[in-house]
This record gives sequence, structure tokens and C-alpha cells, in this order.
Amino acid sequence: MNENRSEEVNISQSVAILVDGNNIERSIHEETGDANTMLNFDKLVPKLLDNRGLNRLVYFREGKQISSKLRERLHFHYHGSVRPCHKSADIPLTIKAMQLASKVDTIIIMSGDSDFVELVRHLKSEGVRVEIAAVPRTTSHVLVDDADYFHELSEEYWFTLAAKKTARTPTKKRR
Repeated sequence: MNENRSEEVNISQSVAILVDGNNIERSIHEETGDANTMLNFDKLVPKLLDNRGLNRLVYFREGKQISSKLRERLHFHYHGSVRPCHKSADIPLTIKAMQLASKVDTIIIMSGDSDFVELVRHLKSEGVRVEIAAVPRTTSHVLVDDADYFHELSEEYWFTLAAKKTARTPTKKRR
């Protein structure tokens, strides 16, 4: 065998990306000091996948005000979905991860929340590779230590929208 010849490796892992939207948004807003800062999925998803196949992308978000633009973008670019949550995303995200455990090789949890430590441990015991993607400063060290890999989310993966200008309606003067 020729030692100078490099062999190309075909990676055929299936990956699910589960996003704790409130946690990630809060972390990015804390980091930038600007509530108009958002994730740039066009840069982030290819980086997270690293030549692996995307099986599922689900963005969990507490509350009823979920951007229709985000919903459409995730659907059209990644066949992803946005799931509104009654309270926190922790339980719905955990349930979805357990459902997907036998269907994927890797689950990437986008959250720095230590509430996911037991989920990470369980998924790994089931033979699933678990990666965490989050802002380092707001991420639990225990979560990072228990994961198979940690993706640091930094400013290269977010952008800030220009603040909306609100139209002022003239007030009528009373006589």
C-alpha cells in the first residue's frame, strides 16, 4: 500500500439538531447586549454537520410569538420545524431526543442548560453521540464535560437586525 496516498473517508452519520430556542437566544442577547441578535443558520448548520447528513432540525421555543420568517427559513432550507412550547423547551426537547435516539447517530443539542445533563448521559448510554452547541460563557461546565463534543457558538454564527423604526402617529391637539 502506498503510504503517500491519502484515502478519502466517507462519513455517513445521520444527525439531528435540537434547539432550545429561548436558551440560545437569551445567551446570544446576553453576550451582545442586543435583543435583535439572531442565529445565522446558513453558517451554523453546515459547520455543525461537518459533512454529515441532517436527519432533523427542530427549534423549540417557549411562547406564542415565533417568527414566521424563522419558521419558513428552517422549513425551506433544512426541512426543519419550529415547535412552540407551553413553558420551557426542556421536556419537549428531551422527548424528541428520546424518540430520535434509535434513528440517528448523533444528536446536537443547542443549549447550555445544565437541565440536559441527564439527557446527555442517557443518550450516550444508548449509543448515541451527543454534541452540545452553545455560547461558552453561559454554558454549564458539567454539560460540556459529559458531551462527546462542544461547538462554541461565537459572533461568527449570529447577526444583528437593524432596529425597527416605529411610525409615530400624530396626536390631535384638543381645543
